[in-house]
Amino acid sequence: MIMLGLTGGIGMGKSTVADMFARQGVPVFDADKVVQQLYGPGGGAVPEIERAFPGTTGPSGVSRERLSRAVIGNQDAMQRLEMIVHPMVQQHRQQFLEQNDRQRHRLVVLDIPLLFETGAHEHVDAIAVVSCSPDVQRSRVLARTNMEPEKFEAIRARQVPDAEKRAKANYVIDTGLSLQETEARVAGLIQQLVQQNQTPM
Repeated sequence: MIMLGLTGGIGMGKSTVADMFARQGVPVFDADKVVQQLYGPGGGAVPEIERAFPGTTGPSGVSRERLSRAVIGNQDAMQRLEMIVHPMVQQHRQQFLEQNDRQRHRLVVLDIPLLFETGAHEHVDAIAVVSCSPDVQRSRVLARTNMEPEKFEAIRARQVPDAEKRAKANYVIDTGLSLQETEARVAGLIQQLVQQNQTPM
């Protein structure tokens, strides 16, 4: 089973590309979705986050707004949060891999925004980086209702620069093209990777 790590900076279109893989039958592990579950009502990360950052949780789980205020721009606080959340995400990822290995899939995608930052790139067989121009990235992100320029810059500063990601990647998927062109690129990459593994999908 080939493990393809999929990553890209904020606003690069990674979620759209992950959906393209899923629509073509490739199992996708969505790290962001796991974090949402961990942060939700009764989520596994809620008690530990409340202990580390009092007042950031409630009946609905973690308040991302309050948690952002507590950690954005504070490197020590960010590291404390990561030490809580990352091991939990890794456990879910391992369960995903074991399940799909039993089902004898030839290819799985690990959709991990902080693939390089968390060291997860060392545990995949290949890396695909989703990328677009800085202008397109910025306009996409600032179009979001809850995103201010300062928050965007703070998030981007925490991420490995796009040029460095592209240099480290085995494959680059350009989302500055049309959706049809991007999807064709994804389909071609799936075919290429699946041919490298001969087990039934």
